[in-house]
Amino acid sequence: MSTREKSRKDALANFDADGVGVSTLGIYGLPFTPENAEIIILAAPWDVTVSAGTGMLHGPQRIVEQSLQVELHHQTYPDFWKAGIAMVEIPGIKSTSIALRKQAEVYIDFITKGGTVDTNPSMEAIKNAINEEGEKVNALIKAKALEFLNNGQMVCLVGGDHSTSLGLLQAQGEMHEEFGVLHIDAHADLREAYEGFTFSHGSVMYNALPIKQLKRLVQVGIRDYSREEAERICSEPRVKLFPWETITHSMFEGDDWEDICDDIVRSLPQKVHISLDVDGLDPSYCPHTGTPVPGGLSYDQMIYLLKQLHTKRTIIGFDLVEVGDHPWDGNVGARLLYQMCMYARTSRK
Repeated sequence: MSTREKSRKDALANFDADGVGVSTLGIYGLPFTPENAEIIILAAPWDVTVSAGTGMLHGPQRIVEQSLQVELHHQTYPDFWKAGIAMVEIPGIKSTSIALRKQAEVYIDFITKGGTVDTNPSMEAIKNAINEEGEKVNALIKAKALEFLNNGQMVCLVGGDHSTSLGLLQAQGEMHEEFGVLHIDAHADLREAYEGFTFSHGSVMYNALPIKQLKRLVQVGIRDYSREEAERICSEPRVKLFPWETITHSMFEGDDWEDICDDIVRSLPQKVHISLDVDGLDPSYCPHTGTPVPGGLSYDQMIYLLKQLHTKRTIIGFDLVEVGDHPWDGNVGARLLYQMCMYARTSRK
């Protein structure tokens, strides 16, 4: 028995899995620590570049709060949680996000009213400051992810806005010779420096494409994207798009979700990282997300896709981003996170 296994066994000695969730313990009321857990969740409370609704930096906190209401037992994998789940917040970024978000709002208001940044030094300074901090944040996330990955632990991330996923994706590139990304989202996130922000939430997949180990980007549920992104999708052979309109129309015409999921999974290489922006779901599930769009996957469709993926591919990690600042969004986020942890931990090896 390894030191980590022994530490988990000791932690479980007096733990009541059916008892009331205790807030002084970890996420889901579990008694694990980053030292003995097999699954590490990095919390990245950062939402500087969001272009519509705000509050995504509070998403990790809302998920933790609501996680205490999630029952640990699952009918298929009743004891998977005993492997250990622990959350680690990336230090120092929340206060910076709050301060920079105020400046970002001034900047975004300026450009949406037709202002030209190149002729306004103060706006240019705001943009540059945000870009510099965005680069630092992703470097911190990458370094922290590698710390745990090199220790043999699975690393996942909870945002914050979608820009925070980049550091973890870069870390995956250093750990694996090749992998694919299953990207569930309402948006393609393939804009170059959206609104002038290099590390925009709308640019995360554009920024991920230079990762040479990323062999396939499969995008599901996309229903709001620009001409620039459409042209990039057509010209980039590594990108495979499953637009939500095409999916729903095919189901209206007789196709079923199982067959569509099979097509999605077949499009991916053996090792897969899941990047789930909750606005990829129908907005009724997380209505306080930053940029909700009508349509999208149901909760049950998402869980079934995870189930199909985990039986045929190896899930190497995931990120869950843009959960809003509201108990209901936190409730849905906590349950999605638990299911993603379960299917990742039990995926085909």
